[in-house]
Amino acid sequence: MCTEMEKIKVLFVCMGNICRSPSAEGVFTKLLKEQNLEDNFIIDSAGTHAHHVGESPDLRAQNAASERGVELTHLRARKVIMADFEDYDYLLAMDDDNYEALISACPQKYAEKISYLLEYAPQLGVKEVPDPYYGGKYGFERVLDMVEAASLGFLAMLQKTGRIIKD
Repeated sequence: MCTEMEKIKVLFVCMGNICRSPSAEGVFTKLLKEQNLEDNFIIDSAGTHAHHVGESPDLRAQNAASERGVELTHLRARKVIMADFEDYDYLLAMDDDNYEALISACPQKYAEKISYLLEYAPQLGVKEVPDPYYGGKYGFERVLDMVEAASLGFLAMLQKTGRIIKD
């Protein structure tokens, strides 16, 4: 187990923090619980825009996640703040727009912490998680499929590099 200082801090980032990033937060948290690793992490999500601050995740995202045993109802949208760049070890962007927003706001010394979530799922052949907000149910299912694959890849990378050692 890790002490508070050693915990791996991960921030998932999309635009409004009501669809993709809370879905990723929920999926990754569930994965950690299943592997008995949740004590090693601090997980959160945020948006690059403040359109939905304080709101629950989109009901369609909640419902799609719930069907997979992922709980999102307790999450509330927030905007990325400057302290996030220092506080988090990994800021995982969902798409080009959010990656660019993070890079442009980030102090240079923390820029290496920012990457695309889908870098950890190269088998998908894409680097952006599409925004399902204006689509139907299938879009939310696709987002979950993508973040599940990337969560497994991200956790595997952390284990391979020795950031996590299973007891």
